[in-house]
Amino acid sequence: MKKFFISAILLVGLAMNVSAQKHPTPPPHPSKSELVNIKSKELDKRYNQEKKLILNHPLATKKMKRDQLKALNEKYQSQKRLLKKM
Repeated sequence: MKKFFISAILLVGLAMNVSAQKHPTPPPHPSKSELVNIKSKELDKRYNQEKKLILNHPLATKKMKRDQLKALNEKYQSQKRLLKKM
């Protein structure tokens, strides 16, 4: 029983030691251009989704859709300009 207890403690100690050494280093932070590209892709994706929702809305009239698309385009262009300034 004593040998089992000692070997169990040694095994647990070695397992903890090995698991502590396996932690990978954190990935490097993305560069500024990579961040801008990621944000730009997210913005494009969100713009396309909102545009699709506006165009496929069953109750909106053509004038309502046109006004909503105009507002969406202005918002999209201003956000794109802000991204380019970064």
